[in-house]
Amino acid sequence: MIAKLTGKIDTLGDEWAIIDVAGVGYLVFCSSRTLGAMNAGGAVSILIETHVREDHIHLYGFANVAERDWFRLLTTVQGVGAKVGLGILSSLTSEDLVQAIASGDKAAITRANGVGPKLAVRILTELKDKVSGLALGQAVLSSGATDAGAGASFAPGDNAVRAEIADAVSALVNLGYSPSDALGAVSRAASEMGEDVRVESLIRIGLSALGTQDTSSSSSSRRG
Repeated sequence: MIAKLTGKIDTLGDEWAIIDVAGVGYLVFCSSRTLGAMNAGGAVSILIETHVREDHIHLYGFANVAERDWFRLLTTVQGVGAKVGLGILSSLTSEDLVQAIASGDKAAITRANGVGPKLAVRILTELKDKVSGLALGQAVLSSGATDAGAGASFAPGDNAVRAEIADAVSALVNLGYSPSDALGAVSRAASEMGEDVRVESLIRIGLSALGTQDTSSSSSSRRG
């Protein structure tokens, strides 16, 4: 089983790259987002998901852990094969997917090639309860992440931290805040707390930050 390849880019295609590792060329299928960061002849180190079938062995490549884990999660949905999974990852970032699934945004999901309205609904329905454990914490679990839009990825094995963050975001959403606002507030709170992450503290600090944000917005409206 191949889990990672490190070498140089031999050839780039629309949906694939050939990676030269010690003279052996591996054909790897990737999202357009991952391919866009590659340069022919350049060095690359890429995570690999290996799919073995009776008639073929396909390698799928990912720039980071978050993209690979989203691919794994998306392809658990009936009707989402590897090609459609890569199409979704080409169209939507990890943060986009979190927000779309949390808010039930079918239009965002259908922007991806190969995803029609019925499949989009199935994705939203089947992943709504799964997404929190995978992705609600991914914006804060690398050092120095201070904003939900920072694009930081979570470290594998931080399941307890992910659960605390997911629960805090869920609580704020249930109080009426939007998923994106709740995620941003909890992300900033978690980055300030370091390793000592507790759901009660995340909710308290998140509420304080969101209350300040609401107050500022109201003041701006009155001045306007």
